Amino acid sequence: MNFVDILCPACALFLDFDGTLVDIAPEPGAVVVPSGLVPTLAALQEYLGGAVAVVSGRPIREIDRFLDPLRLPVAGVHGAERRTAAGAMAHMPPHPLQEVEEAARELVARHPELLLENKDRSLALHYRQAPHLEALCIETMEQAVDRSPGLALLRGKMVVEAKPGGASKGSAIEAFLREAPFAGRTPVFVGDDVTDEAGFTAVQRVGGLGVKVGEGPTVAWQRLSHPGALRLEFENAVAMKVARKDVA
Repeated sequence: MNFVDILCPACALFLDFDGTLVDIAPEPGAVVVPSGLVPTLAALQEYLGGAVAVVSGRPIREIDRFLDPLRLPVAGVHGAERRTAAGAMAHMPPHPLQEVEEAARELVARHPELLLENKDRSLALHYRQAPHLEALCIETMEQAVDRSPGLALLRGKMVVEAKPGGASKGSAIEAFLREAPFAGRTPVFVGDDVTDEAGFTAVQRVGGLGVKVGEGPTVAWQRLSHPGALRLEFENAVAMKVARKDVA
């Protein structure tokens, strides 16, 4: 599989961030954005007529900071917030997070190697530095979410998160596909985690393609080995297709 064959001006490209565009870091703030990534994404955005969006568990403000000065359409916090290609913002109603926050902070106080990340509309408990605490983290968050109407539990790579129950990457992609410039295009979604499975299902349901980055079971029809392989595919696509279009 290569993106030189897949990408065409009739595509819409949706991209997860952590573990997909960039390598996973020990903690969320330690992510390193390779120097060539932003220019490559800008070239792909131009080639696809603006139909490139990031669909991430991170808040939109963090995606903007990492990809500065590029401002792409973004679905953040698993779709709980979304910025359209026209720049309009949409937010899901907030749900009470007090129960979850109290339980998670109590756990972090006992185990400081854990990290609690507040995303405004969700709370993520990271245990990458303490994988032996996985079961305890899941149990603690699960019980707190059960006491919190409107929230749902989402598990990812070394993280468990309380988020609005109606938010998913699949529903965010479907919303983009109802709007310009994404409407009427063949969607391609690239992600790496179980949190991306809903996105793979959404695009493949309408004749698009899901691409899984890394190992693990998936419904995606294609796979790449690691984020560096995806970045190389994009660089090749830019060199061969975007440059060719410029010459034409």
